[in-house]
Amino acid sequence: MKLLLLAVCLALFALPAAAQDDPDLIFKKSTVWRFLSPDAKLAVYAIDDPLVDGVTCHFTLPEIGGWKGWAGLAEEASDVSIACRQYGPIKIKGKFEQGAEAFRERRSFFFKKVQIVRGCDAKRNVLVYLAYTDKLIEGSPKNSTSSVPIMPWGAEQGPRCADYLE
Repeated sequence: MKLLLLAVCLALFALPAAAQDDPDLIFKKSTVWRFLSPDAKLAVYAIDDPLVDGVTCHFTLPEIGGWKGWAGLAEEASDVSIACRQYGPIKIKGKFEQGAEAFRERRSFFFKKVQIVRGCDAKRNVLVYLAYTDKLIEGSPKNSTSSVPIMPWGAEQGPRCADYLE
């Protein structure tokens, strides 16, 4: 019975963290050179908001080097940074709650994940994105915030994000 429970737990942790598309890798930059093992790097990714057309977020995550990092056994650092921008006319495809998930990805085999959540500053008509990492047992204070004012694009007026809050 214990063996079956362990197998079920391992299978659950092996599932993908979310069903959205993988982020696009833009580039990696080595930060720590290692002679015989892979370097430590910063990786810059882009992800389009799945609910909001016209907004993309670029975020940076550290990648642990060395043999443990190469094998996927190292605990990834909790650092994260984010910058989100409007790149076209904004169209909000549906209602969302404050703090709704826009992206999630597992950062370690068991417990740590990085998340990007979305909110709306209704008073200023600004989409607000928060990137953070967390653990199952203890959270992480490391986070980064970016905001995207909803601006007209050409002749199109942008929507009011408050109209899409649940």
